[in-house]
Amino acid sequence: MNNHKNLRRQFLKDSVKASGLMIMAPLAGKVKFAASAQKQKEIVTAPNRIKFAVINIDHPHIYGMTDAIKRGGGELVALYAAQPDLTAAFLKAYPEAKLAKSENEILEDPAIQLVLSSGIPDERAPLGIRVMQHGKDYLTDKPGIITLEQLAAVKKVQKETKRIYSIMYSERFENKGTEKASQLVKAGAIGQVIQTVNLAPHRIFNNIGKTGLAVRPDWFWDKKRYGGILTDIGSHQFDQYLHFTGSTEAQVLMSQVGNVHHTDKPLFEDFGDVLLSGNGGAGYIRVDWFTPDGLDTWGDGRLTVLGTEGYIEVRKNTDILSGNKGGNHLYMANKKEMIHLDCNNEVLPFGPLFVDDVLNRTETAMTQTHCFLATELALKAQKNARTMALKK
Repeated sequence: MNNHKNLRRQFLKDSVKASGLMIMAPLAGKVKFAASAQKQKEIVTAPNRIKFAVINIDHPHIYGMTDAIKRGGGELVALYAAQPDLTAAFLKAYPEAKLAKSENEILEDPAIQLVLSSGIPDERAPLGIRVMQHGKDYLTDKPGIITLEQLAAVKKVQKETKRIYSIMYSERFENKGTEKASQLVKAGAIGQVIQTVNLAPHRIFNNIGKTGLAVRPDWFWDKKRYGGILTDIGSHQFDQYLHFTGSTEAQVLMSQVGNVHHTDKPLFEDFGDVLLSGNGGAGYIRVDWFTPDGLDTWGDGRLTVLGTEGYIEVRKNTDILSGNKGGNHLYMANKKEMIHLDCNNEVLPFGPLFVDDVLNRTETAMTQTHCFLATELALKAQKNARTMALKK
């Protein structure tokens, strides 16, 4: 038995050395581990502070969006969606919602203050315009806008109506490790931010049992409907770049996209990356659809924030090196310490802050300028991207 353990230990040591990670071994015992918050808790809000409804549920992100607004004290009162199967599943999860007969039934209800949507991406901006023109605020799944022409139209109506047009950048708002990174950066834990690096791989299919793969809808494969990989997945990363660097002005230095492995889907893109420069720092973004089947999550998303006095890395969904379960792992090295924080007990403030903004006409969850600038950068990067051509 001891011989078996020794062989296993030697094997692991050799494997680490072979992968180039042995350099980290002397540091392992010096890294302090702690939970970032000792006990799971949520921000306490009064119930039924606003009434909200949902229109169109083509992407399951609508569940996280709905939960966030409910945590903020929102009362879900109505749903309208065209697909019977998606509608039945949503109403099972939220039986308090009344099934509306039409979109207009919701838009013309004066008691409803906010509309959520995760419709097909090219339909999200036109819906948002109709929502604002009916005197309501709007929270849409990303990408919330898929062309520069849509962006111009949305900005015009938003300015005219003074309603909120917001996009749920869930990789920041709904990730507890990223939320903790925000707190640390704001507190000056790593000095002045210089650069962010966002790696955002995704899995095209989720394995279902032993045989099939989840079926993606036709619009998923059509760039005209989802906007392209930088517009779609990348929208999260442009938001995080602006947030962590504090940039209020930025430009795309380089962008490229490609369809390197799904040639049977000619309107699809499976890889993209971007270089950014702004008045608060630099940025690099890589997005792709190449999460391998062996990984225990849909994507090994990582955020690195480099500062003048240290750096932070967030392992958003998994941490394959350490063996720690699940996601929301944050690593930080600065002048004082090396620390690993389990952030799973962090509070997510977006929902309560957003409901506050609906009630008080404020911009505490995210400013309208930030929301539109993140989208504009994604759209410009997508429009001007060079096409990758790999040798076979």
